[in-house]
Amino acid sequence: MFAAGAGTVTGSNFLLESAAGTRILIDCGLVQGEKVALPINREPFPYDPTALKALIITHAHLDHVGRIPKLVKEGFAGPIYSTPETKELAELVLYDAVGILREEAAHEGREPLYDESDVARVFPLWKTIKYHEPFEPTPGISAYLKDAGHILGSATVTVTIDGKTMLFTGDLGNSPAPLLRDTEPIGDVDYIAMESTYGDRNHEPKEERLAKLEQVIKTTLGQGGTLVIPAFSIDRTQVLLYELNNLMEAGKIPRIPVFVDSPMAIKATEIYKASEYLFNDAVRAQIAHGDDIFRFPGLEFADSQGDSLNIDKMKGAKIILAGSGMSVGGRVIRHEEHFLPDPKNTLLLVGYQSIGSLGRELADGTKKINIHGRQIKVRARVETLYGYSAHKDSDHLVEFVTTATPRLKQVFVIHGEPGASMHLAQRLNDELDAHAVVPKAGQFYELLN
Repeated sequence: MFAAGAGTVTGSNFLLESAAGTRILIDCGLVQGEKVALPINREPFPYDPTALKALIITHAHLDHVGRIPKLVKEGFAGPIYSTPETKELAELVLYDAVGILREEAAHEGREPLYDESDVARVFPLWKTIKYHEPFEPTPGISAYLKDAGHILGSATVTVTIDGKTMLFTGDLGNSPAPLLRDTEPIGDVDYIAMESTYGDRNHEPKEERLAKLEQVIKTTLGQGGTLVIPAFSIDRTQVLLYELNNLMEAGKIPRIPVFVDSPMAIKATEIYKASEYLFNDAVRAQIAHGDDIFRFPGLEFADSQGDSLNIDKMKGAKIILAGSGMSVGGRVIRHEEHFLPDPKNTLLLVGYQSIGSLGRELADGTKKINIHGRQIKVRARVETLYGYSAHKDSDHLVEFVTTATPRLKQVFVIHGEPGASMHLAQRLNDELDAHAVVPKAGQFYELLN
């Protein structure tokens, strides 16, 4: 059953049931939009959490892990499996989410979805599995993880149940990525449940993304302005730091102040630094030659609120990387309030902006936004650069399916806005005869032999 994550680009939550009635879950994420968590997240799960035998997590983004504390709070007590890096990052993400959920709940006059004590109950259940290490999440069901290339530790999950094998993609990386290794091929499976975030569009060519980033920086600095980048704390921030380091070392942009204004991004960067074995060959070679890819002159990490407030007071050109990536909360909101009214400045959107988010409004060209009850005029330039997306685009999603063997029977297209999912399914059918369908949320589908 596609409990959530079908017909929408958030809230991944998929239930597998064997012929004997054994049930496991793949992912348990928050449904997000104009807020970190929409009211739908408060609704009961469409299954009994106490009857579940295991949960497997593809990666640590909130729309894949954000309802795990609720699941545990409501009685789930089975093992949770993921890569070691996903567990580390998920701990950051879930504790960070507690504060945001509390703030949203207070605004609504209700209790938060969960609190720190609920998050603390999650991690004693969590077990880590390395890539390519077969395991049994529960007797009679086998699984293994392969590198998805999306964020650090992200995995595709292959599950064999009642003699049928199904691959859950989670989110698929935009390979070749600046930092991470390429997405591993599918191989021998009967079914695929695959994401379609960018199922109906392609990114800028990869060779153009660095050139465009360089040009946006030069244009903004040439006006004496500030470049504000709403950046996801995990992966997008680290990728941008890597690119800025390289641009400065090559003398292509001046050495100016760069601020990382996100406590979670700062902690995530330390996890990335400790996990260089998961980087691609080129980056590992660069590190081996002594380059600290996440440190360069002028870079400052704004951990405290005081540090954050001082950034806006600082005169002169600068670059600010701050969360959240879709401007639905976090410190970037205050920077947008401060810098968007000035035409010297630039806002650079470098990731997917969901429907209903402030980031989506800005990407769509709105000239006036509401922040903290104030109407803010958007006079700054708003640029988009989706070549740095951590998701495959339409062409590369189709290409990914070609890495399956002829054994493949059907593809379920999920985790996308309806138009994107339908477009990708049509392409898979027309170009690959893949028997692709767009499933309905909450509906059971039988996997046939």
